[in-house]
Amino acid sequence: MEKVIINSYHEFAALLGKNIGVSDYVELPQERINQFADATLDHQWIHVDTERAAVESPFKSTIAHGYLTLSMLPYLWNQIIEVKNLKMMVNYGMDKMKFGQAVKSGEHIRLVADLYAIENLRGIAKVQIKFAIEIKESPKKALTGIATFLYYFE
Repeated sequence: MEKVIINSYHEFAALLGKNIGVSDYVELPQERINQFADATLDHQWIHVDTERAAVESPFKSTIAHGYLTLSMLPYLWNQIIEVKNLKMMVNYGMDKMKFGQAVKSGEHIRLVADLYAIENLRGIAKVQIKFAIEIKESPKKALTGIATFLYYFE
């Protein structure tokens, strides 16, 4: 799928209720999980101890932190959409976020995004994206929710 190019609030609004796109898959290898553990000081064994996880974890593997999965959202979102004529974009919030399935080390995830709502706040586009982060070859979603961004157009 080609990247969606947006130049204005009105072009965004035309996508209301529609699927905006699907990103490519990206792998979450153990190295990235370990780096996230170092950055967040969350070294729980289920994330970083591969030998223990192979024996004691119900997943028989280490798993990515839920917030690592969430933190991939901007990277994956930028594969789907490019917004032009932009001064800045600000993360505004998350709603109805739910972790549905753990992402095992080495699995691949992708983003599926729909435009859920849009509002014009005195020239600022408040955009709500209904999203799902899918795991390759898994029927369950890793994460679902609604991400809200503020787009400040020039």
